[in-house]
Amino acid sequence: MSTIQRVFTVDGQPFFPLGGQARNSSGYSLEEAERAFQVVAEHLGGNTVEIPVYWDQVEPEEGRFEWGSVSDLLTLAGQYKVKLVLLWFATWKNGDMDYAPAWVKQDPARFPRVVSPTGKAIWSLSPHAEATLAADRAAFSALCEFLRDHDKGRAVIGLQIENEPGTLGSPRDYGPAGEAAYRGEVPAELIERLRAAEGGRVHALWQAAGGREGGDWETLFGREGGECLTAWTIARYIDRIAEAGKAIYPLPMYVNVWLGEVEWSVPGDSYPSGGAVSKVLDIYRWAAPHVDLIAPDIYPQDPFGFRRLCETYSRPDNPFLVPESPTGGANAWNVFRAIAEHDAIGYACFGVENMLDDEGALRPEAEQLAGSWRAAAAAIPLILRYQGTPHIHAVAQDEYMGFQRLDLDGYTGLAQFGDAEVTHANKDWRHRGARPLGSIGGPEVRGRGLVFQTSEHEFYVVGGGFRLLLRRVTSPEEAMDTTVTKPWLQPRSTNYVRVEEGYFDAEGVFCPTRRRNGDETDFGIWVEPDVGVVRAVLCE
Repeated sequence: MSTIQRVFTVDGQPFFPLGGQARNSSGYSLEEAERAFQVVAEHLGGNTVEIPVYWDQVEPEEGRFEWGSVSDLLTLAGQYKVKLVLLWFATWKNGDMDYAPAWVKQDPARFPRVVSPTGKAIWSLSPHAEATLAADRAAFSALCEFLRDHDKGRAVIGLQIENEPGTLGSPRDYGPAGEAAYRGEVPAELIERLRAAEGGRVHALWQAAGGREGGDWETLFGREGGECLTAWTIARYIDRIAEAGKAIYPLPMYVNVWLGEVEWSVPGDSYPSGGAVSKVLDIYRWAAPHVDLIAPDIYPQDPFGFRRLCETYSRPDNPFLVPESPTGGANAWNVFRAIAEHDAIGYACFGVENMLDDEGALRPEAEQLAGSWRAAAAAIPLILRYQGTPHIHAVAQDEYMGFQRLDLDGYTGLAQFGDAEVTHANKDWRHRGARPLGSIGGPEVRGRGLVFQTSEHEFYVVGGGFRLLLRRVTSPEEAMDTTVTKPWLQPRSTNYVRVEEGYFDAEGVFCPTRRRNGDETDFGIWVEPDVGVVRAVLCE
């Protein structure tokens, strides 16, 4: 059992944000923003919209702020009954300065840019410039003041500071300030952290370079010194913004990450150098104590890569949040892995506007993910209660899988994918069209969901594309007993006191809406996203 650090709360109670992120430009106008709210609330069943607030829009002239666009977002949140995570696009957005105001972009003397190894100033603001930090911090503080005074419904539950920060086009700043920092002494605080560290990648870099306890960045980290310096500088920069913002309005604040496990993994080329990639994640945790968590944008979908990234960012000192992920593909079942196996405290997919066609209906390629989101949303009371315990289990059908076995308390579960073994019974009159004999569920439709064992004989199941069969753990002799009331059922499973569909009310109480029996239970506890939560009480 592990302790879950619930960063997000609503009315003093733990909150699991589940939803989607708007596209980069949707926050500029009310009309475009509304489509994102519509998708999250009406098609995903989500409870949270992540959407940008742009420095260039809210402070078009230095010191003069315009909050109309933020007011619109608060209005939409109330209209669609969702919460907000606002994304502060300012000094950095995906490694460059696109969202800085014109008065910043056009004054490189005051707001210097990163200089590349060739001596060219690139389209990225230097993290070593105190004037840039002061301007960004002042604008972010003004945003916090506005939210404190005007978010009467407390729609905003968190703030993302910058977006995938770092520098694209150079591993570090080779300008005068950057050179001075690189050739200067590594801060004593970082050296003390290295001494105290018991392993970790940053510690390994330090040891590989000789483990010296003094010197410049190249002396202590070798060829990785430029990236380590940039990570330390940017983390400190963001932490000072977070500190100022929290002094005004103490909302949860986090930093998201353009992952380093891409392409050639070259800092400044494959990903923004100085971002909180796995290599330098320890530096961010040491340098940014006012930042609540570091959140990876997880787009890799293969099960091994996905699990590895979840394990990297899910740490005792870093609550695990996924603020960006794809709107299709394996994300439809990986989301359940993140929730059950890695204790994700929130999850969102990116670019939700793309999920609708020109008529406003879900695109076919988005239906499976939307179903997964609705299933997860239905189970949020159970997620909040059982994460960190052995009583929550992910069901996720990888390629070529026909079934998945679950080790439960006193029972063995068999999640059977598709309807391959069910040749003469549909689920019910609402869900017809069993798969042909021999089908195990191809890549287009995958079984996925969550199984909760809430007591010895009580189970809750959500998801789609699978049936859960349960057998008591017994001796081999008892397992071979052929005295069953319905011998045609293969594989044999236990009997039920009752099976019912339903939902959880606002107080977290399960409310049954439909009973199942007979043909609808003989072939397992089946789930689809539109049936909500299925509760089964076993008879032993």
